[in-house]
Amino acid sequence: MTVSSLAAPAQAEARPDRPGATELRLAAFAAHRRARFPLGPLTLFTGPSGSGKTGALRAYEALARLGGGAALGEVFPDPVSCVPERARPDAQRRRGFRIGCTVDGPEGPVRLDVAVQAEPELRIVGERLTAGGLTLLETALRDPGRRVVQAAWHTAGSSAVTRGPLPDDRLGTALLPLRVAGRTDGERRVLAAAEQMVVALRSVYACDPSPRRMRAAAPLGAGRLLRGCDNLAEVLWRTRSECGHRYAHLVTAVRAGCAGPVTDVLAEPLGDGTVRALLDRGDGVRTHLGLLGDGELRYLALALVLLTGPGVLEVDPAGEVPAALQTLTVLADGLDRGLDVRQAGELVRLAARMCERGHIRLVGAVGDGVRVCEVPGTTVVDLTP
Repeated sequence: MTVSSLAAPAQAEARPDRPGATELRLAAFAAHRRARFPLGPLTLFTGPSGSGKTGALRAYEALARLGGGAALGEVFPDPVSCVPERARPDAQRRRGFRIGCTVDGPEGPVRLDVAVQAEPELRIVGERLTAGGLTLLETALRDPGRRVVQAAWHTAGSSAVTRGPLPDDRLGTALLPLRVAGRTDGERRVLAAAEQMVVALRSVYACDPSPRRMRAAAPLGAGRLLRGCDNLAEVLWRTRSECGHRYAHLVTAVRAGCAGPVTDVLAEPLGDGTVRALLDRGDGVRTHLGLLGDGELRYLALALVLLTGPGVLEVDPAGEVPAALQTLTVLADGLDRGLDVRQAGELVRLAARMCERGHIRLVGAVGDGVRVCEVPGTTVVDLTP
């Protein structure tokens, strides 16, 4: 694995106001062992098929869903596929995997590491939250017959730690606000670190546009873009009237990535309660999105994702934290799938501009990263053996 960054050399920086992941660790996960991947505002994993790009993004999404409070079985419906292929069971026939990340923010770097048992039963068997060299939360499976782990969190009051049981199918870090009172400086430090980690993980949107579904008219509804961008037309209908400035940027991006002239991107309601999207070609000519190629549709959908925000995407941000202190992280496996070299380059340059502003981060996987990764501000993780 090689890592390169095309960002300009930076001076010493203050702690960021918006929490963001700076490292993904796959100690033992699928094809990865003892892997540490740096994450910047714009990170692209590249390498041949089978090198582990999808696995890295899969692990990141899993951490995000656990941080949002999802149950372990929902996050890992096929946990055995996450176990390294050559991992051997112990005497109790147990096998599992280990993942983690570091999030930087107002509290400084906060590190989370999670050990998951996949066989014979799916459960979290260990978790550690650390910051500044101090262990703030640590859990361990003490009694395999009980569906709990023993947890100890930093108190620094009359006793150094507080101990108690936590369920073995949820991330303990996400549960700390319900268990820690915040009476001592130590407990307040635990809560601040846990909040920083959870805010960064919850504000994640995994996107994989499906051109086949995007071609159909979409029913009017909540107007939040689904993972597969099935309801693209509905979201265009909503966003056009909400922010004309940002929508103008979308039209410019579509013009750069779609064949033929484009003067506007439109959405029109049909008589059956649905809405369809069109490209205005000028001179009264309009092209229904159903006539576009797969690459053009994926490009349009990804451009829309980069130019919008949590209020429009199907994501569950931390509602108790002001939007100004959150950064949306987009996960895009196969970012360049179906795109030609020109479209891929335009999309990465658009991502770089948006990520530079600090409101959005992008972690993507590309097949041919040599050409699309040559954009300043990009962290390139090359998984080529």
